[in-house]
Amino acid sequence: MKEFELEALAEYDGKDGRPVYIVHQGRVFDVSQSRMWKGGLHMKRHHAGRDLTTDFGGAPHGLEVFERYPQVGVVKLREAFEQPLPELLARLLKRFPFLRRHPHPMTVHFPIVFMLSTTLFNLLYLVTGVASFETTAFHCLGAGILFMPVVILTGLYTWWLNYLAKPITPIKIKLFVSLALFLVALVLFVWRFQSPEILVAPGGERALFFLFSMALTPLVVIIGWFGANLTFPLEKDE
Repeated sequence: MKEFELEALAEYDGKDGRPVYIVHQGRVFDVSQSRMWKGGLHMKRHHAGRDLTTDFGGAPHGLEVFERYPQVGVVKLREAFEQPLPELLARLLKRFPFLRRHPHPMTVHFPIVFMLSTTLFNLLYLVTGVASFETTAFHCLGAGILFMPVVILTGLYTWWLNYLAKPITPIKIKLFVSLALFLVALVLFVWRFQSPEILVAPGGERALFFLFSMALTPLVVIIGWFGANLTFPLEKDE
């Protein structure tokens, strides 16, 4: 089987009619027939002619995708381009292999639902006057706060595992907005805990509390948008 120098693979970038080759764990695959690699660019961020071993860790699919395309060679000096994981992380993944599937996606949905539910039930309370809606909103807010630290920590872990903690703009935005969401939620929770009748008596304080409650939704949407765009970037049809 043909051996390639890693640098030489840059010629197989899919541009100007050239073949589209990618590398995974030292194996070279020809993905020229894939519509997802048209022009040598996949999901607007993965370029052909490069080693994508690290990038593959964040992909929403498994190794089965490589079975669809022919392997045309291997890369010389495999150890030269493989980037070893930090020892602590390597030992953790060996002991708990399920962590390779990333705990962040498994936990992120809980605070999303709870924060959106807080806004929804507070709105229902103001419309209907049913006290149980306001109580439910308070409970959802508390549950969302409990899950937020877990989600932020698992997000940092996935950032480290998939992107080697590189300062990628969407991740920086997600982190900043997540901290803002946690702070707003915490303020609302303490406020409501100290003033249980905050949404009962009319006045400026009630309006301000409600506006803060409504702010939870756009914050969640921003976090979700950038998170989804990392996993499933939008592609424009040419």
